[in-house]
Order: sequence, then C-alpha cells, then structure tokens
Amino acid sequence: MAGKQDKEAAKQAKRAKRAASKERRGQIFQAFKMQRKEDKALIPWMLGSFLVVVGLVFGLGWLIGIQWWLLPIGIMLGALAAMIIFGRRVQRTVYGRAEGQPGAAAWALDNLRGRWKVTQTVAATTQLDAVHRVLGGPGVVLVGEGSPHRVRNLLTQEKKRIARLVGETPIYEVQIGNEEGQVPLRKLQNHLMKLPRNLKPKQVDALETKLSALGNRGGAAMPKGPAPQNAKMRNVQRSARRR
Repeated sequence: MAGKQDKEAAKQAKRAKRAASKERRGQIFQAFKMQRKEDKALIPWMLGSFLVVVGLVFGLGWLIGIQWWLLPIGIMLGALAAMIIFGRRVQRTVYGRAEGQPGAAAWALDNLRGRWKVTQTVAATTQLDAVHRVLGGPGVVLVGEGSPHRVRNLLTQEKKRIARLVGETPIYEVQIGNEEGQVPLRKLQNHLMKLPRNLKPKQVDALETKLSALGNRGGAAMPKGPAPQNAKMRNVQRSARRR
C-alpha cells in the first residue's frame, strides 16, 4: 500500500514539474513576442551572441583538432548567451516602463536578488512620496521615492527615528531618480551591492527584530507596483533568469 502511494506521489510530482516547466516556457515565449514588438534589435543581438560564442568554441576546438566534439558545447553556451541577452533587454524594458511611477522603488526592492530584508513604506505622504527600509550587510538603507524635497525630509525624519535604536549601525540614504545625487531605478540593485559590508547575517537578523517594533508613519498607502502590465513582465524576467 505504501509503495503504491509513493509511486502515485512520484507521478504527481513529475506532472507538477512538467506543468511548471511548460508554464515557464510559455512565459518566456510570451515575453519574447512582447519584447520583439518594441525592441527591433533583440533578434540581431541574440543571434549575434549565439553565433559569436559558437564560433569561438568551434575555433578553439579546430586549433586542437576536436572542433566537432566541442560544437555541441558551443551550441549550448551560445544558447545560454542568447538567453542572457534576452533577459537583460527584458529587464531594461521593464525598468524603463516603471521609472518615475509611484511605487516603482517598492517594486524594485521586492525584486532584489540576495539576502535583503525589505520593509516597504515605513514613511509616506499623501502625495505618494515614500521611504522604504532595507536591511542587509551594509546595515540600514533608507530608499526614498517621490518629490526630491519632500523625500529628503522624509529620509531625514526616518533616519532620526531609527538612529536611537540601531546605535552605531551605519544608515545609508538613497533617493531614486535621475538627478544629481540620485540613483536611477535600474541601478538600485548594483548600488546596494556596492555598499560596504558591515554586518554579518546574525547581526542583520537581530537588527530586524529590533526595528520590527517600529510602526510605519505617513499618509496614503503606496501601490504595490508601478503599473499592472509590468507584473507579467516581472514573472517573465524571473523565469528567464531561472532558465
């Protein structure tokens, strides 16, 4: 009886895995069609990267006399390079659509890669300006979006509010935007990664516990994303990275 149950569970797991794989392929194909419509250079870039990688691997194999053995490897690496190009161009399109919209920073923080602990909208105004709190290796990072002068005041107030709780833990301030001293939305991940690593994971956990007692301040709730149409692109972007 137990053996039959195990076999049935294994079959269900295989079916679920095939269904998930099919869904990811469908998302990628849908994204490809969407991206191709507005990105005329997509196919040339993907095809060019594929041919260059295959050519390099084949040429290396030709030099040592095993070109036909290396050709399948070159094809796989070329396909991988084309998928990386595709993912990067989709990412650029998604961030380009999101930039400047209320909730864009919150959406970008929700898609951070790595061990970051994000608390969205710890402070806000009724004009949809907001400050989000990010905890990680650098310490505390306050990310503001909205009108520069209002966000600056929000950041200053929030920094004062948490400074007494975090002691000597570094607090960084980031304003999202394209003006001098601001960080463009598409560069937020890289900016955070370049900050110095001051805390270990256990210290970050302790810091999160300490700050969780703080309530949120401010007015209107921020939208969960910059635009409804970006949700589909975001899922595709994640699928492309997994591929």
